[in-house]
Amino acid sequence: MNRKTERKELVDHLIASGYLSTPRVIDAMLNVKRHIFVPQNQSRYAYSDRPLSIGSKQTISAPHMVAIMTEHLDVRVDDKILEIGAGSGYQAAILAEIAKKGKIYTVERLSEIAERARSSIKECGYKNISIIVGDGTKGYKAEAPYDRIIVTAGAPKIPQSLVDQLEDWGKLLIPVGGRSYQELMLVEKRDKKIIESGLGGCVFVPLIGEDGWH
Repeated sequence: MNRKTERKELVDHLIASGYLSTPRVIDAMLNVKRHIFVPQNQSRYAYSDRPLSIGSKQTISAPHMVAIMTEHLDVRVDDKILEIGAGSGYQAAILAEIAKKGKIYTVERLSEIAERARSSIKECGYKNISIIVGDGTKGYKAEAPYDRIIVTAGAPKIPQSLVDQLEDWGKLLIPVGGRSYQELMLVEKRDKKIIESGLGGCVFVPLIGEDGWH
């Protein structure tokens, strides 16, 4: 079975399971080559619906979780997006496929992980993704405000820096809870009022930083 066929089977599974429904998100997941974003020794599992280790105690999220988060983030073609936790670079690539006229800034605290993500993103040819090494709990003030913010690690609370860097009428997705289990939270800023909604349970690696876990 070739990689394109594997991707199609994965996407069909995600649609049938109710995780995917929006055409632009479906197209993004069909187009992004997930096998490029996983370590060579995990390549045969690239299109299995499960998280995989990428080293340094970090993971690439299961495709169904990427689908859930991308669907709820409701990305538009020209959005400026901040991602906290670049990891493998796969989620950023999915966002770049949708926000083709926008820009994705993704912050990663581990330089060796960031370097591998840069390499994978370059191999796939994405020009609208910038990876910054730093403390993601503080966001990335240099390019704020953002239309969309997505956090791909579990936080003990919603960092105020991220709320402050969210554009009015913007959306922030973040897992909030303990180190081993979180609730996926959608934070919306409407006329400068903050509205929070719970979207269900999830499990992410801890968000490490000044406004996260220490």
